[in-house]
Order: sequence, then structure tokens, then C-alpha cells
Amino acid sequence: MMRGRLASFEPSRRTVLAAAAGFAVGGLGPLSVARAFAQSAPAAGAAAPAGPSHGLSVFGDLKYPADFTHFDWVNPDAPKGGRMVFMPPSWGYNQNVQTFNTLNSFVLKGDAPPRMELVFASLMTRALDEPDAIYGLAAETVEIDASGNVCRFVLRDGLTFHDGSPLTADDVAFSLTILKIEGHPQISETIREMVKAEADGPKAVVVTYSGRQTRQLQQFVAQLPIFSRAYYSGREFGASTLSPPLGSGPYKVGRLEAGRFIEYERVADWWGRDLPASRGLGNFDVIRIPFYREMTVSFEALKTGEVTFREEFISRNWATGYDFPAARDGRVKRATLPDQRPAGAQGFFLNMRRPRFADVRVRQAIGLCFDFEWANKALFYGLYTRTQSFFQNSDMMAQGEPDAAELALLEPHRDRLPQAVFGPAVTAPVSDGSGQDRKLLRQAAGLMAEAGWTHAAGKLVDAGGRPFTIEFLDSDPSLSRVVQPFIRNLRLIGIEANERVVDPVQYQSRVRDYDFDATIRRFSLSATPGEEIRTMWGSKAGAQPGSNNLAGISDPVVDSLIETMISAPTRAEMTTAARALDRVLRAIVPWVPNWYRATYLVAYWDRFGFPAEPPRYGFPPELTWWSDPGKAGPGQGG
Repeated sequence: MMRGRLASFEPSRRTVLAAAAGFAVGGLGPLSVARAFAQSAPAAGAAAPAGPSHGLSVFGDLKYPADFTHFDWVNPDAPKGGRMVFMPPSWGYNQNVQTFNTLNSFVLKGDAPPRMELVFASLMTRALDEPDAIYGLAAETVEIDASGNVCRFVLRDGLTFHDGSPLTADDVAFSLTILKIEGHPQISETIREMVKAEADGPKAVVVTYSGRQTRQLQQFVAQLPIFSRAYYSGREFGASTLSPPLGSGPYKVGRLEAGRFIEYERVADWWGRDLPASRGLGNFDVIRIPFYREMTVSFEALKTGEVTFREEFISRNWATGYDFPAARDGRVKRATLPDQRPAGAQGFFLNMRRPRFADVRVRQAIGLCFDFEWANKALFYGLYTRTQSFFQNSDMMAQGEPDAAELALLEPHRDRLPQAVFGPAVTAPVSDGSGQDRKLLRQAAGLMAEAGWTHAAGKLVDAGGRPFTIEFLDSDPSLSRVVQPFIRNLRLIGIEANERVVDPVQYQSRVRDYDFDATIRRFSLSATPGEEIRTMWGSKAGAQPGSNNLAGISDPVVDSLIETMISAPTRAEMTTAARALDRVLRAIVPWVPNWYRATYLVAYWDRFGFPAEPPRYGFPPELTWWSDPGKAGPGQGG
């Protein structure tokens, strides 16, 4: 999935859109390669659709028939024009919302701007009102053979790149092949069971799988970007570059200034503009993304109209900050919209590759020092609920005692699992809300003692006299008001804790190489998770730079349950496997869970039109909204 990170500074600091083909998580919408990355096709051996189809679904019938004209969640007659100055709430792979130094977004190297996926078309694209359905974009039809191991896409007529050169099956085969070889690890690892992609004439692409793939992989592959083979014949695919790439999507790179802003310009004669899966989407002539090193600065930019749309992630702003002139007189509007997506998991992830975090009792003790109840009351204005699960806000979340179906998956591994897995699902401690719950702090001190740490001059030390230290790594000081009280509690039990805020490029490099003690991240999942969860919790991913397995989880039971989950033949069995996996992950305690809310909080200048409410599985205003010239609005943001 690329390295999707939903940027949020309270509810979801850096969301890794895990499914997001990365861009995971919530999905950029049908015009995006990312954020929709794990909805799928049949697994090897499963029944395949009879003949060519206009779409693919994992567990059920497609909502939209072959003759559909547009998705229900768009305005098919939305006018084109205007611009949105947009603060992206999500991003993935090597993208960075604070700065950028390359426009190559699908490799590990460099820091790319969010939304580069808009520049590239894909074979198929998401329907955000269905949990696991995709429909044809560059591909007119798709057909899977009876084995489930061979997928044939037939391309539409009239496909071109932005320079007018034809987009052919050879370009698609090249793209899938190069991404497997040189793409970002969250892509290359996900598609490892794709054996080959070949052109069968100018309009047909045949993708062959190993037979070990899951039901989701074919859909992931169908949403990957399409590159020009001719363009890269004289260029290094993996190089960092600020030269705008040759694309084939609804937008192209326009004006930019590295690290300051980028503009995406709508391609007026794009071949896909009137397709059913595109109609009513990509309405702005320009989508501009400015870059700010701190979220407080971006909020000030909203006040002046330099930013015209912002999803709010700082509860203090939402509760008290919208008392500026434009908000008082109605030029800036606010809305609370339902967010029905799986909330995923946000927390302080502890790097278990480092010996001092290897003992589960140590990780439990650290968690006892975080007082969520106090933070929610004192800092968050009561807007949030404590995250408990890696599948929060979904049916995949484990609750209470395991049922018979979950036990059937867990019992074979009983001798390798902590007893906590077989009782009520592990939940975060509840404090008295004082900010320094003495009972919980005593429990934390006791766990550290059990783990072999002793006190010397008020500090916890190991047998060699070395102090226990923990550094919280971040690239923005916005969360310091949460981290600093946590640090004070850790110091009360003898842990030398501190916060380190580094520049965005250094942050990304250190996280990529797992050079940290603890960092905050949100992983946002699709409704039908697939191969991408291997990059989040799988043992192999934990040893590979650039994966989403930040904590370094390396557990054969986790690996086994991941495979059971993503290979499940029915949604019910997938859900059962997810609950069993959730129990094991929570018992490992690789994190200090944070918080979530099941709403979008948005603020925008009153110059837009928009559908009545976002679709269930995503919220891409930059694609579904449109400019309304009859409304008032600020300047154009640069």
C-alpha cells in the first residue's frame, strides 16, 4: 500500500493507510491508486466470475450493473472549474505532508507530496459505498480463469498519456513488473505472489499469480498506477526527481515549489472524464497543497483563506479556535460528518527490536503511565474514545471472551500464546482522570521490578547499571501537550523519558530504518483487509526497512492468523480470523493505544458545493466537491 499515513494530529496523527493501497485508508476515491488498496478478487481455487466483467467484488454481488452511469455518492452534473487549497488528511508510501523533495511517489527513496496518485490512471478503481468492489477505469473488462490464477484485462479504446502518446497493454505490463522489482516495499512485498504481467496484443494484459495469493491481491494489482514504458526507457525508475512525471490520470503536476506547495492541474481532455467510474469526480481545475512544518501554522492559513479546506484533528481548535472573523460571519463553515470506516489503530508504537522493550511487562508498564482519561478531559474536550483494538470501529474488533469459532483458530497455538488471549480481550487501563493515577503508577513500578529493573538514585537501571530510557520521536511539536504529561508519569516510576522533534526528512528516514524508541502512528484499514496487513504485523515486514510493522512484531502465530484472515473464503470467516488476530496482537502489547472518533470534523470556506454526505468507506472532498461561483470565498491561496 504504499506507506499511507493518515496525517492527523490527535485522532490519527500519521495514518498509514493500510489498505490504502496504501492510500488506504478511507480511499482517495475512484480516481486514486491508493487509499483503496485492499479490496479484491477471487483467490486461487475460488469460483471466478463467468466471462468478462465490468467489476470485481470479494464476497458478494456488485452493487452497480454493467450499464451504470455514475456512482451514487457523486454529483454526476458537478460543474468543472475553480480550485481547492487542501490540507490532505491522509497520505502513503514515501509521501510527506510537511515537505517534499521528489515527485517519485511509488518508491522508498525521498519525500513526495501527497496526491501524486492523481497523476496516474489505474486499470480499475474503488466504489466507496461498497466494502470490496472495484470497477473498470483503463480496463473495460476483467476476466479471471477458473483456477483464480490468471487475470485478463482488456483495455478501452482511446487511452493516452498526457503527451498524447498511446497507453497500451505493454505499458501496463511494464508498470506492474517494475513496481514488483523496484517499487516501494509496501507495493513490492504485497504483490510478490504476482508471477508475471504480459501484454497480449495492444489491448489485453494477462496477469499470472502463483496460486498462493489471497483473494485481495488481484484487486490491489488492478489499482496500481500505470506508467509509460517509453518515458522510463531513458530514466531511472527509482530516482528522486522534481521533474513532473508523464502521467495518464485526471490531473497533472502544475506549479510547484519544493517544500512549499504543489498544484495539480485538471486534464480537461482526459480520456476517462465521462466514464461511469469517473463522472462527477475531479471537478476542480486546480488542487493546491501547501506545506507547513507545524499544524498551528496551517490553522492560521485557514483563517486567512490561504487554505480553503481543512479536516480538523486538533480538538482544542475545534472547541475554541473557530472564533475568528470569517467563521463568525459565516464565510468559513464547519460540519461534523459520520465516519463509518474501520478506525484502524492509533498509538505510540514501541520498537521491540530494542532489547529494553522486548519484555511484555515493560511495555505494559509504559502503557499504565499514559492517562487517556485525563488527556481526553483536559486536552481533547471529551471528543474522543479510547482505542482498544487494531480493528477499532468495525466488526473485526475482538470483544469479551472468544467465541467457539475464534477458539478453533486459537487453540492449536495455545502453548505459544499468553493466557490473556483466551480470556476477555485485552483493553487499556482506565485511570481516575487525575493525570497521575497512583494506583496505575504503582502497578507500572511493580511490573518494571518483575522485569528486572531496579532503582538507583531515583532511576530504573538494569543489572549493569544502565538506565532505562525512552525517546518519543516526532516531526511536529503539535502533540507535545499529550506527550509531555506522559513523560512526567514515566519519570515518576524512574524511566528517563524525553521527546525529540526532528525535521520531516530526518523523521521519515529514522522511522524507515526503525531508528526510534517510540513514535505515534495510525493505521487505517479497509473493510476487507488483504495482503497489506502482512506489512503491518508480519515477521518478514518487521525485518525490512520501510514497512508499516513499526513495533517489529515477529510472531509465528500472528503470521499464521494473518494468512488465515486474508485467505478466508467468506466475510464471516474473515471477520472471525480478524478477531482472533486482534486478540493476539493486543496481548503482545506492541503499543500504547491512543484514541479515535467516528466522525469527520471539517472546516471550509463557503465557496464549494458537495454531495449530501460522504460515502461509507471514504471521504475525498478534493475529488467529490466542486467550486460554486455563486458563493463567497477568499483568495486563491498563492
